Amino acid sequence: MTTENAPEPSRVPDIYTVTFTMLKSALKSGWSDFVAYPLFGLFFGGVYVIGGLLIWYITSLTGDTYWIMILGFGFPLIGPFLAVGLYEISRCREKGVTPTWGRLLSMAYRQKNRQFPSIIVVVVFIFMVWTFVGHMIFAVFMGLSTMTNVSTSYDVFLTANGLTMLAVGSTVGAVLAGLIYAITVMGLPLLLDRELDFVTAMIVSFQTVLQSLPVMLIWGGLIAVTLGLAMLPFFLGLLIALPVLGHASWHLYRGALSPRRHDPYMEEDEL
Repeated sequence: MTTENAPEPSRVPDIYTVTFTMLKSALKSGWSDFVAYPLFGLFFGGVYVIGGLLIWYITSLTGDTYWIMILGFGFPLIGPFLAVGLYEISRCREKGVTPTWGRLLSMAYRQKNRQFPSIIVVVVFIFMVWTFVGHMIFAVFMGLSTMTNVSTSYDVFLTANGLTMLAVGSTVGAVLAGLIYAITVMGLPLLLDRELDFVTAMIVSFQTVLQSLPVMLIWGGLIAVTLGLAMLPFFLGLLIALPVLGHASWHLYRGALSPRRHDPYMEEDEL
């Protein structure tokens, strides 16, 4: 199979130390991007609001409301999906290109022959692992407990089994969330921006996190806390929190990894 029209592979970028000043600047730029194109941000955030409400409705309707806890903890893990559209908006604005609905909505199709789908598969796999493990943890510790609805059975979580389940589930969820964060916080924008294989992108992302561990841990914690609070009430806070954090993540990537001088993927749609 020939690949004569494929772009040349990019070199592996240099990794710079991430500072608190860069973090503050990224958040400021993220807010600026959201204000510049609020309808796009509200659209991507709205998808998650609707998704969250559907999860709540379906689990409540079926009576299996314990899944709210499992999916609620796992919900932020799949944030990278829509964050990609937000990266593209920031990327366009950075290059002086006006983002359009057609460009953003067709972006997934335009990435189909690159490495982006591969890293998404990794994210989906980890999320599926969390869903399975989370269910198993609940069943092991709470399977024999009398509980019909999470919203009316808080007392059961104050038992020895309930507290142990919460501790184990939170620890496992934190580890998996941390893994996804480490491989995607720089890996996703890197694959959107450059022509690299997904394994290299994940390694570079992981190395970036390790190189600036205190700042990157604070950034990850800020994302987790902000998204967690934004889910209350009824996920409505995600309308603003998700797009601002998505834009900010792009700008943090730009500061952490050396910028590329030539970007064929930007040029192809500028006409």
